[in-house]
Amino acid sequence: MRRITALAATLLLALTACGSSETPEPAAAEASAEPVSLTDARNKKIDLPAPATKVVGLEWGVVEGLITLGVMPVGVADVKGYSTWVTAAKLDPSVKDVGTRGEASVDAIVGLDPDLVVVTTDESASTIAQIEKAATVLVVRGADAANPIPQLKKNLELLGAAVGKSAQAAEANAAFDRALADGRKKIADAGKAGENFTMADGWKQGSSISIRMFTTGSMLGAIAGELGLKNSWTGAGDKDYGLAQTDIEGLTKLPDGNFLYIASTTDGGDVFGGDLAKNAIWKNLPFVKSGNVHRLPDGIWMFGGPKSMQQFIDATVQAVTS
Repeated sequence: MRRITALAATLLLALTACGSSETPEPAAAEASAEPVSLTDARNKKIDLPAPATKVVGLEWGVVEGLITLGVMPVGVADVKGYSTWVTAAKLDPSVKDVGTRGEASVDAIVGLDPDLVVVTTDESASTIAQIEKAATVLVVRGADAANPIPQLKKNLELLGAAVGKSAQAAEANAAFDRALADGRKKIADAGKAGENFTMADGWKQGSSISIRMFTTGSMLGAIAGELGLKNSWTGAGDKDYGLAQTDIEGLTKLPDGNFLYIASTTDGGDVFGGDLAKNAIWKNLPFVKSGNVHRLPDGIWMFGGPKSMQQFIDATVQAVTS
Protein backbone atom coordinates (compact mmCIF):
# COMPACT_ATOMS: atom_id res chain seq x y z
CA MET A 1 0.00 0.00 0.00
CA ARG A 2 1.31 3.44 -0.85
CA ARG A 3 2.34 5.78 1.92
CA ILE A 4 0.24 8.86 2.58
CA THR A 5 1.63 11.66 0.47
CA ALA A 6 2.12 15.17 1.74
CA LEU A 7 -0.53 16.31 -0.69
CA ALA A 8 -3.02 13.79 0.65
CA ALA A 9 -2.31 14.77 4.23
CA THR A 10 -2.78 18.42 3.33
CA LEU A 11 -6.03 17.60 1.63
CA LEU A 12 -7.26 15.77 4.72
CA LEU A 13 -6.50 18.74 6.93
CA ALA A 14 -8.18 21.12 4.52
CA LEU A 15 -11.29 19.00 4.30
CA THR A 16 -11.44 18.65 8.07
CA ALA A 17 -11.08 22.40 8.54
CA CYS A 18 -13.81 23.34 6.12
CA GLY A 19 -16.21 20.58 7.14
CA SER A 20 -17.53 22.44 10.18
CA SER A 21 -18.72 25.37 8.07
CA GLU A 22 -20.81 23.25 5.70
CA THR A 23 -24.51 22.68 6.19
CA PRO A 24 -25.01 19.00 7.07
CA GLU A 25 -27.47 16.77 5.28
CA PRO A 26 -30.66 16.10 7.29
CA ALA A 27 -29.61 12.57 8.25
CA ALA A 28 -26.20 13.74 9.40
CA ALA A 29 -27.67 16.63 11.38
CA GLU A 30 -30.05 14.28 13.16
CA ALA A 31 -27.27 11.80 13.98
CA SER A 32 -24.91 14.49 15.29
CA ALA A 33 -26.86 14.76 18.56
CA GLU A 34 -25.45 11.49 19.88
CA PRO A 35 -21.74 10.63 20.11
CA VAL A 36 -20.80 6.99 19.52
CA SER A 37 -18.48 4.90 21.65
CA LEU A 38 -17.88 1.22 20.94
CA THR A 39 -15.24 -1.50 21.11
CA ASP A 40 -14.08 -3.24 17.95
CA ALA A 41 -12.65 -6.70 17.27
CA ARG A 42 -9.19 -5.58 18.47
CA ASN A 43 -10.75 -4.75 21.83
CA LYS A 44 -9.96 -1.14 20.96
CA LYS A 45 -12.32 1.64 21.98
CA ILE A 46 -13.61 3.69 19.05
CA ASP A 47 -15.09 7.13 19.73
CA LEU A 48 -17.01 9.08 17.10
CA PRO A 49 -18.53 12.54 17.61
CA ALA A 50 -21.64 11.25 15.82
CA PRO A 51 -22.76 8.13 13.95
CA ALA A 52 -20.65 7.77 10.82
CA THR A 53 -22.31 8.78 7.55
CA LYS A 54 -19.32 8.83 5.16
CA VAL A 55 -17.94 5.31 5.38
CA VAL A 56 -15.36 3.40 3.37
CA GLY A 57 -15.55 -0.41 3.37
CA LEU A 58 -12.51 -2.52 2.47
CA GLU A 59 -14.15 -5.96 2.66
CA TRP A 60 -17.26 -6.98 0.76
CA GLY A 61 -19.09 -8.46 3.74
CA VAL A 62 -18.98 -5.19 5.66
CA VAL A 63 -19.96 -3.27 2.52
CA GLU A 64 -23.04 -5.46 2.17
CA GLY A 65 -23.79 -4.87 5.85
CA LEU A 66 -23.58 -1.09 5.49
CA ILE A 67 -25.94 -1.08 2.50
CA THR A 68 -28.32 -3.40 4.36
CA LEU A 69 -28.44 -0.80 7.14
CA GLY A 70 -29.24 1.98 4.69
CA VAL A 71 -25.75 3.51 4.57
CA MET A 72 -24.26 3.61 1.07
CA PRO A 73 -20.46 3.66 1.46
CA VAL A 74 -18.57 6.44 -0.28
CA GLY A 75 -15.70 4.13 -1.13
CA VAL A 76 -15.25 0.38 -1.61
CA ALA A 77 -12.29 -1.86 -2.39
CA ASP A 78 -12.66 -3.49 -5.81
CA VAL A 79 -16.01 -2.15 -6.95
CA LYS A 80 -16.03 -4.36 -10.05
CA GLY A 81 -15.39 -7.52 -8.03
CA TYR A 82 -18.08 -6.62 -5.53
CA SER A 83 -20.61 -6.04 -8.29
CA THR A 84 -19.73 -9.46 -9.78
CA TRP A 85 -19.90 -11.54 -6.62
CA VAL A 86 -22.45 -9.70 -4.45
CA THR A 87 -26.03 -9.20 -5.61
CA ALA A 88 -27.80 -9.02 -2.24
CA ALA A 89 -26.94 -5.33 -1.71
CA LYS A 90 -26.03 -3.32 -4.80
CA LEU A 91 -23.73 -0.32 -4.99
CA ASP A 92 -24.76 3.10 -6.24
CA PRO A 93 -22.85 4.31 -9.33
CA SER A 94 -21.44 7.14 -7.19
CA VAL A 95 -19.37 4.80 -5.00
CA LYS A 96 -15.65 5.28 -5.58
CA ASP A 97 -13.14 2.47 -6.01
CA VAL A 98 -10.28 2.71 -3.50
CA GLY A 99 -8.11 -0.12 -4.76
CA THR A 100 -8.06 -3.85 -4.21
CA ARG A 101 -9.01 -5.83 -1.14
CA GLY A 102 -5.88 -6.24 0.94
CA GLU A 103 -4.10 -3.43 -0.91
CA ALA A 104 -6.30 -0.36 -0.86
CA SER A 105 -4.95 3.10 -1.69
CA VAL A 106 -4.61 5.27 1.40
CA ASP A 107 -4.52 8.34 -0.83
CA ALA A 108 -7.85 7.37 -2.40
CA ILE A 109 -9.37 6.80 1.03
CA VAL A 110 -8.11 10.14 2.37
CA GLY A 111 -9.47 11.92 -0.67
CA LEU A 112 -12.99 10.82 0.27
CA ASP A 113 -12.71 12.41 3.75
CA PRO A 114 -14.51 9.51 5.49
CA ASP A 115 -15.91 9.56 9.02
CA LEU A 116 -15.00 5.89 9.31
CA VAL A 117 -13.11 3.15 7.48
CA VAL A 118 -14.33 -0.40 8.17
CA VAL A 119 -11.98 -3.36 7.71
CA THR A 120 -11.87 -6.94 8.97
CA THR A 121 -9.31 -8.85 10.98
CA ASP A 122 -8.04 -10.22 7.66
CA GLU A 123 -6.44 -6.83 6.96
CA SER A 124 -2.77 -6.63 7.92
CA ALA A 125 -1.84 -4.68 11.04
CA SER A 126 0.54 -2.52 9.02
CA THR A 127 -2.17 -1.53 6.56
CA ILE A 128 -4.57 -0.68 9.39
CA ALA A 129 -1.85 1.45 11.03
CA GLN A 130 -1.31 3.40 7.80
CA ILE A 131 -5.02 4.08 7.36
CA GLU A 132 -5.35 5.17 11.00
CA LYS A 133 -2.93 8.00 10.36
CA ALA A 134 -5.67 9.60 8.27
CA ALA A 135 -9.02 8.22 9.46
CA THR A 136 -10.82 6.38 12.24
CA VAL A 137 -10.77 2.63 11.60
CA LEU A 138 -13.29 0.09 12.86
CA VAL A 139 -12.15 -3.55 12.73
CA VAL A 140 -14.71 -6.36 12.73
CA ARG A 141 -13.84 -10.04 12.90
CA GLY A 142 -13.92 -11.61 9.44
CA ALA A 143 -15.39 -14.89 10.66
CA ASP A 144 -15.31 -17.35 13.57
CA ALA A 145 -15.53 -21.07 12.81
CA ALA A 146 -16.46 -21.77 16.45
CA ASN A 147 -19.51 -19.47 16.26
CA PRO A 148 -20.20 -18.60 12.61
CA ILE A 149 -23.83 -17.50 12.85
CA PRO A 150 -23.49 -15.53 16.11
CA GLN A 151 -20.43 -13.80 14.62
CA LEU A 152 -22.42 -12.87 11.52
CA LYS A 153 -25.02 -11.16 13.70
CA LYS A 154 -22.45 -9.56 15.99
CA ASN A 155 -20.68 -7.95 13.03
CA LEU A 156 -23.91 -6.38 11.78
CA GLU A 157 -24.74 -5.13 15.28
CA LEU A 158 -21.29 -3.50 15.52
CA LEU A 159 -21.78 -1.80 12.16
CA GLY A 160 -25.25 -0.70 13.24
CA ALA A 161 -23.88 0.93 16.38
CA ALA A 162 -21.18 2.73 14.40
CA VAL A 163 -23.60 4.27 11.89
CA GLY A 164 -26.53 4.85 14.26
CA LYS A 165 -28.63 2.04 12.79
CA SER A 166 -28.92 -0.43 15.65
CA ALA A 167 -32.65 -0.92 15.14
CA GLN A 168 -32.11 -1.73 11.46
CA ALA A 169 -29.38 -4.22 12.39
CA ALA A 170 -31.71 -5.97 14.82
CA GLU A 171 -34.43 -6.21 12.17
CA ALA A 172 -32.01 -7.56 9.53
CA ASN A 173 -30.82 -10.24 11.95
CA ALA A 174 -34.42 -11.10 12.81
CA ALA A 175 -35.27 -11.39 9.10
CA PHE A 176 -32.35 -13.80 8.71
CA ASP A 177 -33.69 -15.90 11.61
CA ARG A 178 -37.14 -15.99 10.03
CA ALA A 179 -35.70 -17.07 6.68
CA LEU A 180 -33.73 -19.83 8.40
CA ALA A 181 -36.80 -21.11 10.24
CA ASP A 182 -38.89 -20.99 7.07
CA GLY A 183 -36.23 -22.86 5.10
CA ARG A 184 -35.91 -25.51 7.81
CA LYS A 185 -39.68 -26.08 7.71
CA LYS A 186 -39.73 -26.38 3.91
CA ILE A 187 -36.97 -28.99 3.98
CA ALA A 188 -38.71 -30.94 6.76
CA ASP A 189 -42.07 -30.75 4.98
CA ALA A 190 -40.42 -32.13 1.83
CA GLY A 191 -39.06 -35.09 3.80
CA LYS A 192 -35.47 -34.00 3.19
CA ALA A 193 -34.34 -33.36 6.78
CA GLY A 194 -31.17 -35.28 7.59
CA GLU A 195 -30.09 -35.66 3.96
CA ASN A 196 -26.38 -35.45 3.15
CA PHE A 197 -24.93 -32.37 1.53
CA THR A 198 -21.53 -31.00 0.60
CA MET A 199 -20.77 -27.34 -0.12
CA ALA A 200 -17.73 -26.40 -2.17
CA ASP A 201 -16.19 -23.95 -4.57
CA GLY A 202 -13.28 -24.44 -6.92
CA TRP A 203 -10.90 -22.73 -9.30
CA LYS A 204 -8.25 -23.60 -11.87
CA GLN A 205 -4.62 -22.46 -11.71
CA GLY A 206 -2.73 -23.54 -14.79
CA SER A 207 -3.62 -27.20 -15.19
CA SER A 208 -4.37 -27.76 -11.49
CA ILE A 209 -7.85 -27.59 -9.97
CA SER A 210 -8.19 -26.58 -6.32
CA ILE A 211 -11.34 -27.35 -4.36
CA ARG A 212 -12.38 -25.60 -1.17
CA MET A 213 -14.74 -27.41 1.18
CA PHE A 214 -17.13 -25.66 3.56
CA THR A 215 -17.00 -27.52 6.87
CA THR A 216 -19.54 -27.38 9.71
CA GLY A 217 -17.62 -24.36 11.01
CA SER A 218 -18.07 -22.37 7.82
CA MET A 219 -20.94 -19.93 7.53
CA LEU A 220 -22.60 -21.83 4.69
CA GLY A 221 -21.98 -25.17 6.36
CA ALA A 222 -23.48 -23.93 9.62
CA ILE A 223 -26.53 -22.54 7.85
CA ALA A 224 -27.12 -25.75 5.89
CA GLY A 225 -26.85 -27.62 9.19
CA GLU A 226 -29.47 -25.35 10.73
CA LEU A 227 -31.71 -26.10 7.75
CA GLY A 228 -31.65 -29.75 8.82
CA LEU A 229 -29.03 -31.11 6.41
CA LYS A 230 -26.00 -33.25 7.31
CA ASN A 231 -22.54 -32.20 6.12
CA SER A 232 -20.77 -35.13 4.43
CA TRP A 233 -17.39 -33.41 4.73
CA THR A 234 -16.22 -34.27 8.24
CA GLY A 235 -12.71 -32.83 8.10
CA ALA A 236 -11.73 -29.71 10.02
CA GLY A 237 -11.28 -26.31 8.44
CA ASP A 238 -9.38 -23.17 9.38
CA LYS A 239 -10.22 -21.47 12.69
CA ASP A 240 -11.82 -18.42 11.13
CA TYR A 241 -13.73 -19.36 7.99
CA GLY A 242 -14.05 -23.12 8.52
CA LEU A 243 -12.64 -23.90 5.07
CA ALA A 244 -10.63 -26.96 4.02
CA GLN A 245 -8.59 -27.59 0.87
CA THR A 246 -8.81 -30.75 -1.21
CA ASP A 247 -8.61 -31.98 -4.79
CA ILE A 248 -10.67 -34.26 -7.03
CA GLU A 249 -9.28 -37.39 -5.33
CA GLY A 250 -10.35 -35.97 -1.98
CA LEU A 251 -13.98 -36.06 -3.10
CA THR A 252 -13.95 -39.83 -3.56
CA LYS A 253 -14.58 -40.41 0.15
CA LEU A 254 -17.89 -38.55 0.00
CA PRO A 255 -21.18 -40.49 -0.04
CA ASP A 256 -24.15 -39.68 -2.23
CA GLY A 257 -26.01 -36.50 -1.33
CA ASN A 258 -26.52 -32.96 -2.53
CA PHE A 259 -23.30 -31.42 -3.83
CA LEU A 260 -23.81 -27.65 -3.75
CA TYR A 261 -21.46 -25.10 -5.26
CA ILE A 262 -21.25 -21.47 -6.33
CA ALA A 263 -19.26 -20.24 -9.32
CA SER A 264 -18.98 -17.08 -11.40
CA THR A 265 -19.31 -17.11 -15.16
CA THR A 266 -17.41 -13.81 -15.42
CA ASP A 267 -14.76 -14.42 -12.75
CA GLY A 268 -13.08 -17.81 -12.53
CA GLY A 269 -15.54 -19.93 -14.49
CA ASP A 270 -17.16 -23.20 -13.41
CA VAL A 271 -14.66 -26.00 -12.77
CA PHE A 272 -17.32 -28.49 -11.68
CA GLY A 273 -19.61 -27.96 -14.64
CA GLY A 274 -16.80 -27.37 -17.12
CA ASP A 275 -13.24 -28.52 -16.42
CA LEU A 276 -14.24 -31.68 -14.55
CA ALA A 277 -17.14 -32.67 -16.81
CA LYS A 278 -15.00 -35.21 -18.69
CA ASN A 279 -12.86 -36.28 -15.73
CA ALA A 280 -13.26 -40.01 -15.05
CA ILE A 281 -12.95 -39.63 -11.26
CA TRP A 282 -15.54 -36.84 -11.18
CA LYS A 283 -18.00 -38.72 -13.40
CA ASN A 284 -17.90 -41.74 -11.07
CA LEU A 285 -18.54 -39.87 -7.82
CA PRO A 286 -21.84 -41.04 -6.24
CA PHE A 287 -23.53 -37.62 -6.25
CA VAL A 288 -22.49 -36.98 -9.85
CA LYS A 289 -23.84 -40.33 -11.04
CA SER A 290 -27.14 -39.75 -9.23
CA GLY A 291 -27.56 -36.23 -10.65
CA ASN A 292 -27.31 -34.48 -7.27
CA VAL A 293 -24.86 -31.75 -8.31
CA HIS A 294 -26.45 -28.31 -7.89
CA ARG A 295 -24.89 -25.07 -9.08
CA LEU A 296 -26.48 -22.34 -6.97
CA PRO A 297 -27.21 -18.98 -8.64
CA ASP A 298 -24.32 -16.63 -9.40
CA GLY A 299 -23.97 -13.59 -7.18
CA ILE A 300 -24.47 -15.24 -3.79
CA TRP A 301 -21.46 -13.99 -1.83
CA MET A 302 -20.22 -16.94 0.23
CA PHE A 303 -18.72 -14.67 2.90
CA GLY A 304 -21.41 -12.02 3.02
CA GLY A 305 -23.92 -10.74 5.55
CA PRO A 306 -27.49 -11.73 6.44
CA LYS A 307 -28.92 -10.80 3.03
CA SER A 308 -26.42 -12.95 1.13
CA MET A 309 -27.11 -15.75 3.58
CA GLN A 310 -30.85 -15.44 2.92
CA GLN A 311 -30.08 -15.87 -0.78
CA PHE A 312 -28.11 -19.01 0.10
CA ILE A 313 -30.99 -20.33 2.21
CA ASP A 314 -33.49 -19.84 -0.62
CA ALA A 315 -31.19 -21.42 -3.20
CA THR A 316 -30.32 -24.40 -1.00
CA VAL A 317 -33.95 -25.12 -0.16
CA GLN A 318 -34.82 -24.95 -3.87
CA ALA A 319 -31.96 -27.28 -4.83
CA VAL A 320 -32.66 -29.87 -2.14
CA THR A 321 -36.45 -29.98 -2.46
CA SER A 322 -36.86 -29.76 -6.25
